Amino acid sequence: MLRSLAAGSGLLLPGILQLLLSEEARGDAINPLAPKAPHFPGKAKRVIFMYMSGGVSHLDTFDYKPRLFEDAGKPSSNKPAAHPYLRPLADFKPGGKCGTLVSDLFPSVRDCMDDICLINSMHGDHNDHFQATLGIHTGSVTFALPSFGSWVTYGLGTLNQNLPCFVVLAPYLPYAGTQLWSSNFLPGCYQGTRIVAGPEPIPDLARTSPSLQIEQMELGLLDRFNRRHQQYHSGNPALAARIKSFETAFGMQQQMPEALDLSKETDATLALYGLERGSTKGFAWQCLMARRLVERGVRFVELIDTGSSDNWDSHGDMHDHIPLARNVDRPIAGLLRDLKARGLLDDTLVVWTTEFGRTPVTDSPKGRSHHNICYSSWLAGAGVRGGTVYGKSDDHGEKVAENGAHVHDFHATILHLLGFNHEKLTFRHAGRDFRLTDVSGTVVRDILA
Repeated sequence: MLRSLAAGSGLLLPGILQLLLSEEARGDAINPLAPKAPHFPGKAKRVIFMYMSGGVSHLDTFDYKPRLFEDAGKPSSNKPAAHPYLRPLADFKPGGKCGTLVSDLFPSVRDCMDDICLINSMHGDHNDHFQATLGIHTGSVTFALPSFGSWVTYGLGTLNQNLPCFVVLAPYLPYAGTQLWSSNFLPGCYQGTRIVAGPEPIPDLARTSPSLQIEQMELGLLDRFNRRHQQYHSGNPALAARIKSFETAFGMQQQMPEALDLSKETDATLALYGLERGSTKGFAWQCLMARRLVERGVRFVELIDTGSSDNWDSHGDMHDHIPLARNVDRPIAGLLRDLKARGLLDDTLVVWTTEFGRTPVTDSPKGRSHHNICYSSWLAGAGVRGGTVYGKSDDHGEKVAENGAHVHDFHATILHLLGFNHEKLTFRHAGRDFRLTDVSGTVVRDILA
């Protein structure tokens, strides 16, 4: 009531509001990125979110369907001009001690299946790239909302005040562009920071002041004016976020160059990821950077392998999947092994997903079309039952046959692993308590360790 009164009438009631605010809220006003406790102890402390842009075919990678091999070339129904079934691109073999079947497109990931829980019953709400990509990132296919990484960092804060809490490693802009790491109506400090390979991974990272001492004096004066201004506008949370952004930017100039420097990584580590010394190309660089960032306290790191073109959208020829899989397979396996060897996999959740799968029938003679009603994703690491498969599609991989997992369920489960009740991680905006999972979502407890 008091907030509404102050906002509606122009009255300023900072003293009363400050007394009514909880200690946690007062702490956020001072430092919105301060580490925060989740609703309950979570197994995961940080997330590496790998998104494959364009729609990876579940039928050619992680969902083995013998009937597709048998029925290849046969019409899919008795209707006139029915599209024929398309044979999977590669053979499948068992991986790890668990024996989970994975195609030859992912031989390195296949060897890591004992640490992976594969979900073969994912389904979403839209069959177009833009909307489905928004859905897997924000929970909404109709309009932009805060991104997954922003929700996580809003709930947990950061472990390193000198680095961004949420980093995106994306060589090209994906479908929906920067909306995928936008904080939207959440405070701006929870927005993702995009890093690209090359001579300037982050704009303006190099100091422009003549010396560190002069820069500290300049920022000190700026901070003094900012905080004086904030005293007269204590009800505006954006000011605290803006002040914090200056502090984080200064800290990044000190610590980010070291985080980006791979010169001290051993030859064995580079070989594990399949990265040549001095190279910043390909998914191998992204995966190694993800490990370096999470071990330095970054809470959420997203890796996007390609952009809105030249991606997994193989309408014309499924053979386009081959080089794309080669780009990511060995680096993903290297990341999992590296995290495990360093003890980081115990409390780091690794997520692999795409926006939808592809049809069991042809689109062109050699390609498949979009398919949002059944596809594959997987989780590994903190709190996940490795070596398991959850859910099942029908004989041709067209529809979910058992234990469907909607995108909201997927998000709810990840939040649970981080220690959150997804129904209570909310933010009031425009008179409504918004959340990542909208008004639905169920934790998939069968995949929890």
